[in-house]
Amino acid sequence: MADDRPPRKRTPRTATVLRTSRVTPHLVRIVLGGEGLTGFAPEHADSYVKLLFPPAGAPYTAPFDVDDVQARLPRAQWPVTRTYTVRSWDAGPGELTVDVVLHGDEGVAGPWAAAARPGEALQLFGPGGAWSPDADADWHLLVGDETALPAIAAALETLPAGARAEVFVEVAGPAEEQDLTLAPGVRLTWVHRGAVAGVALVAAVCGADLPGGDVHAFVHGEAGAVRELRRFLRTGLGVPRERMSVSGYWRLGRTDEAWRAEKREWNAAVEAEEQGLGVA
Repeated sequence: MADDRPPRKRTPRTATVLRTSRVTPHLVRIVLGGEGLTGFAPEHADSYVKLLFPPAGAPYTAPFDVDDVQARLPRAQWPVTRTYTVRSWDAGPGELTVDVVLHGDEGVAGPWAAAARPGEALQLFGPGGAWSPDADADWHLLVGDETALPAIAAALETLPAGARAEVFVEVAGPAEEQDLTLAPGVRLTWVHRGAVAGVALVAAVCGADLPGGDVHAFVHGEAGAVRELRRFLRTGLGVPRERMSVSGYWRLGRTDEAWRAEKREWNAAVEAEEQGLGVA
């Protein structure tokens, strides 16, 4: 069973919605601010925050004491967490930007983002994170879907002058493409999703004319597609494990809680598969 319990003995930050905008038909950009973000300092391109959402009908709203809620109320009324990459952090005014993909009325964060208004309070943990593009790499491979796009966009903004990058992003269709600032050495391929998420993305990457040399790769998105792409990188291109950041942010047919509960086992199976193929 997935554990939605936020980390104990940690006090979440309280932020306030400053403004929202619809970047594409299915993506809302939320800008947060407030004194609760004092000292917030993301250090990586994939820096993330864990947003806390009271479930529907909960007898409390932000700000709330997490430990008190868990002590007084049944598990069904505990806040749930959703992880979002930091799209940007502007230290001057202290503004944190996150992008939230909408899936109709499904999910927790999407409906909240669609209805969010300036002045609303939100609690969060973070920042976490571990990956940034290596400036010494010969070239960079950045691959993902909408869930990985904030990290990809942040990475593109930190690449050194003259860096070469091959970027593949899968979205629902042309309307979901975003305006990104691309340096001369960056080639961006928008991939439009077919009937099954990730299939077109895998085909595009595996069929591309990619450079040789030392690559630093970032591949995140739907778990099944990520698994196929990891296999391609390891066995097809011979990319060492330490030169990749590869993770399934979500999995088809699984809720966020269900995927978190089985992700460790899934990752172990992927590692075992590589060993069986003789990949060091």
